[in-house]
Amino acid sequence: MSQETPSYGGQAVIEGVMFGGKHINVTAVRRKNQEITFLEVPRSDKSWVVKLRRIPFLRGLVSIIDSSAKGSKHLNYSAESYAEDETEPEDLAKQQEKAKKKEEGWSLGMIFGVAIMGILSFLFGKLIFTLVPVFVENYLFKNAFDNYILHNLVEGGIKLVLLLVYLWAISQTPVVKRLFQYHGAEHKVISAFEAGEELTVANVQKYSRLHYRCGSSFMMLTIILGVIIYSVFPWDNLVERVVQRIVLLPVVIGISFEVLKGTNAVRDIPGLKYLGYPGLWLQLLTTKEPKDEMVEVSIASFNRMRELDAAIEAGAYTEASVSGGILDPAKG
Repeated sequence: MSQETPSYGGQAVIEGVMFGGKHINVTAVRRKNQEITFLEVPRSDKSWVVKLRRIPFLRGLVSIIDSSAKGSKHLNYSAESYAEDETEPEDLAKQQEKAKKKEEGWSLGMIFGVAIMGILSFLFGKLIFTLVPVFVENYLFKNAFDNYILHNLVEGGIKLVLLLVYLWAISQTPVVKRLFQYHGAEHKVISAFEAGEELTVANVQKYSRLHYRCGSSFMMLTIILGVIIYSVFPWDNLVERVVQRIVLLPVVIGISFEVLKGTNAVRDIPGLKYLGYPGLWLQLLTTKEPKDEMVEVSIASFNRMRELDAAIEAGAYTEASVSGGILDPAKG
């Protein structure tokens, strides 16, 4: 019998994978010496954030902004671990001493500032990706036809092309290719767990690297639903069009999030499973087939997250007692 994982989410990071559970987020990273190290960060959501996460259409925007704010810490851990492995021991000691002094001097305000930067980076990127196709379409097809719905369709096509070209281009770089392999490993682990399989490398590798509940599917939905939503509101000039896109962006995000949850819920119903196919097709670019050692890291991250989640619920751990650890790959 399959096991449901409604509150578990994953994210590929440099040379590792982050899984978010009910009470804790865990990043596992493969080091150069083949050890797997962990960053374990308890989830400390404010009560008002928890309440907002329960409100349909609003919870999508809240979840994405919250993930952008928290995800930066896990990305930094992964990147710093990779950099440490490529640094000479003498230089590494100096860097660690500087990092220690910096961490000791961090105030709540500085931590809050990092979170704000993560949120602003997401919003700025989303805004740019939303508005650039508007200006490109207006420049190329301004006088081609008068029907604003046709302009919206062409705009959506341009946005899709830009997204595909961008993803293809970055996937050609070695670092991003490995990132996408870890992304595939994360999906395989979740699929194997949902199917009730024992999480071994051999079992996990049998599953597809594509998964309905993925940020890549979300990106595709924002393009498709954006065209539909924008077509409900006519515009007469470029200024109105730009303002409309900015104002409706939270609406597009909110509705796309709900549709993503819906397509995941009906994926086992014949006929309805095809609703999630556009997002799965996009994952052909954003995921790659992982190597066995990548799957091993993903399994380690997922198991550690579930272990700590269960321990916290049982009262065996508190937020203050959770810390980073090392898994010996030979012991599993």
